[in-house]
Amino acid sequence: MSPQLSRAAQWWLHSGIQLPSGGVARYYRSDLQRNHSVSTEITGYAVSTLVYLHSLTGDPQLLERARSAACFLVNAWDSTISAIPFELDPADATYYFDCGIIVRGLLAAWRATGAYQFRETAAAIGSGMLRDFSAADGGFHPILGLPAKTPAPRDADRWSRCPGCYQLKSAMAWYDLGEATGAIEFRSAYEDAVQFALRTCGSFLPGHSESAKVMDRLHAYAYFLEGLLPLATRPDCARALDHGIARVAEFLRQIAPEFERSDVYAQLLRIRIYADSAGVAPLDRAAAEWEAARLAEFQAESPDPRIAGGFYFGRRASDRMPYLNPVSTAFALQALALWDDFRHGAKKPTRRDLLI
Repeated sequence: MSPQLSRAAQWWLHSGIQLPSGGVARYYRSDLQRNHSVSTEITGYAVSTLVYLHSLTGDPQLLERARSAACFLVNAWDSTISAIPFELDPADATYYFDCGIIVRGLLAAWRATGAYQFRETAAAIGSGMLRDFSAADGGFHPILGLPAKTPAPRDADRWSRCPGCYQLKSAMAWYDLGEATGAIEFRSAYEDAVQFALRTCGSFLPGHSESAKVMDRLHAYAYFLEGLLPLATRPDCARALDHGIARVAEFLRQIAPEFERSDVYAQLLRIRIYADSAGVAPLDRAAAEWEAARLAEFQAESPDPRIAGGFYFGRRASDRMPYLNPVSTAFALQALALWDDFRHGAKKPTRRDLLI
């Protein structure tokens, strides 16, 4: 295991980003020296990350942390209204995208531990996504108010509050549930989501006149590309991957001197490697080397265990933003591990291992 990956694993274990409850904070503010609130979405990301790190290291502490986070999510599922809230206090909204992230995290925990309550809860959440979030235009409502499950008003200026191609990453949970349960409706729902995403992806970028907002949308557009991976070799999906990788790379290089996000570097590097592995978009090695080097610059070095080994969220000009981010760290550690494997001719990655 590389020193970078080892430091990132230690951050997950010793930073305090995961609370004793098993829940994981949205980020750590290094300037204020405190965690933000716990969210179910970030806890879902954490489950997959900890399972992945355990698969690489064999460290039993990582698997136990994954189990604890998965149990937190099982307990957060409210069976009386069949919903999982974004945050527990207040438990006033549920997000379509978050549900898919949580489903994939629970399935990762089920595969790693054999605990069937993780798969059962994942299936219940996946069924709720189908039942509650479907919109008349073929997409999905981004947010429902709880407990009534009333669609929240949409905001055209904020991609996360509108339907869009990025939701395909969450819909990939249905593909995984189809594999896990054999239920045909899950696979069909994923394929319908692919068609919707392919119809609407052309207008997602740049999508805003402000370059910083475009950088944020690159993160979301990368979700769309990741969501295509189960059908990567299908001609329309292969074309979208090849074209999409080039678009993200172009915008990223244009905007980076002003504002850059570590997760965008990581997602672009990952999708290059996955698309190359699938045989649909040959990897541009020079570009990947540049992206990997830029990404590595975001990893923190500090004697403070709350900071050491984590990845900062972003940078404006040359100034790091003071957010140690679990999701950025998850994407970065996997991207750099995949890149190390690629350079050394190791085995090709599998889609199921893609961190949520």
